[in-house]
This record gives sequence, C-alpha cells and structure tokens, in this order.
Amino acid sequence: MVQGRQRTGGRRVFAVGLGLVRTARPRQWVKNVLVLAAPVAAGQLVSWHAAARLALVFALFTAAASAVYLVNDARDAAADRAHPVKRLRPVAAGLVPVPVAYVTGVLLGLGAAVAGAVLCNAMTAALLIAYLVMQCAYCVRLKHVLVVDLAVVTTGFLMRAMIGGVALAIPLSRWFLITTGFGALFMVAAKRYSEAVQMEDAQGATRALLTQYTTGYLRFVWQLAAGVAVLGYCLWALESGGVANAGLLPWRQLSMIAFILAVLRYAVFADRGTAGAPEDVVLRDRPLAVIGLVWAAMYGMAVADL
Repeated sequence: MVQGRQRTGGRRVFAVGLGLVRTARPRQWVKNVLVLAAPVAAGQLVSWHAAARLALVFALFTAAASAVYLVNDARDAAADRAHPVKRLRPVAAGLVPVPVAYVTGVLLGLGAAVAGAVLCNAMTAALLIAYLVMQCAYCVRLKHVLVVDLAVVTTGFLMRAMIGGVALAIPLSRWFLITTGFGALFMVAAKRYSEAVQMEDAQGATRALLTQYTTGYLRFVWQLAAGVAVLGYCLWALESGGVANAGLLPWRQLSMIAFILAVLRYAVFADRGTAGAPEDVVLRDRPLAVIGLVWAAMYGMAVADL
C-alpha cells in the first residue's frame, strides 16, 4: 500500500517536472543563440573565457525567458482552457498546478538575475531584470496595446543580442543595434502578418489584438523593417571601407549579398502568410539555412582576415 502510494507520488512529481519543462518552451531556447551576436560581430569569440561566459549568459537568459513563460501560462490558465490549442498546455491542462508554475517562474527569474550579478557583472544583471520586468508588463497589459506589443517583442530579441556584448564588456556598434533591432521587427511583424492572414475568418480567436491590425498595416511594417535592416547592415559592412585589408577579398562587404538574399528568402514566407515562429522558418527551410551558412562563412573569413 505504502509502496503503491510512493510510486504514484513519484509518477506525479515526474509528470509535474516534465510539465514544467514543456511550459518553459524548449523549442524557443534556440532564440537565445542571439547572445553570440555581439561577440561574433566584434570578432571576439576567440577564447575559452569568452566561450564559457557566453555559455553562462545563454543559460541565464534561457532561465529568464522560461520564467516569463511559466508566469504567463499560470496567469492565463483559465483563458487557455477555452482555447482549442492552448488548452493542451501543461498548466491549462492541470498537469502543473498554477501555484507551482508561479513559484518556479519567480525562482527562475530571481536566480537568473542574482547569478548574472555574481557571475558576470552588474550590467548583465540589470539587462536581465529589465527583460523580466518588460516581459511581465507585456503579459499583464502591453500585449493588448497596438504597436507597443510589436515593440516589446522586438526589444526582447534586441536584448538577447545585446547581453552577450554587455557580459564581455564589448562596445556595441550603432549599426549592429539598428540591424538587429529592425531585423527582429521584420520577423515579429511577419509573424503577426501571417497570423492575421490565417485567422481572417476566425474572428480573433487566436490573438484578439490582431482584429485591431489590418493585414495592409502589418505588411507595411515588415517591409519597412526589412528595408531598414538591410540598409543598416550595408552601412555597417561598408564602415571599414570597400576594399580588403589583410584578407584576399573584402569578405565583410561581400557578406551583404548573403544577408540581402536571406532577407529576400524570409520575405517569401512573410508574403505568403506562412512566416510563423522565426525559429521554425529558419530551421525548416533548407535554402535559407544554406544562405545562412554562406553568410557565416563569409563573415568568419572577414574576422580571420583570410
């Protein structure tokens, strides 16, 4: 009898733990690879110390983002139960008790901020805290405010790209910030546009705020953002001049071709209304992945002066 209860209790704990992991959205963790952006752009990913620090920052930002997902799902549990898809989320389905999700989320968020201050520096902790505060405000209110919702999600991507440079005390180029920020806005607006196209006859069942946007407006936003991102990247690539330095070819300038092709390829999915989660588009489209590898190779040769 006692052993049976212990087995039942063990299975329950395991189920709750698995539910917490699912609620933390493991598929979304790929976004946190953006912490490498600033060090790679500055050509400073060359030491074990830098690699170890960036691995730590990746883990801390993953914990912070997971904390937000846990709190968001706990807060929206009642509403999610009425949704045909979201009702399957562990918290909404009752696999993870709402108080457990809240407590785990708060502990993860606090742990990430404290670890950032102790193991990295004060600016890293400040950026993590700013991210947590902004995302909590988004969950509570800002996701219902036109345009502001786009800005908050975009800023979340930009913070991911900034924190790697902040942790390693790398100065952030203005063109890097412009390119990253508007590149993120391009993908966020493309996702919203795709959602709006797919739910035109759903009367706002997927995301209520989308009923206040028009597809024409969202198309304008992603097109504008794509143009500014390309312009920012080109100005950044040309900042050191249009000729090779020690290298055989001007790889940094030539990388503009791959970057523009990547934007054009992503825009195909945006135009069709099939640009859902950015990580899905990037990982599932082989031509886009090949273009990304070509860009990485060109930029790597620029950093190595080959």
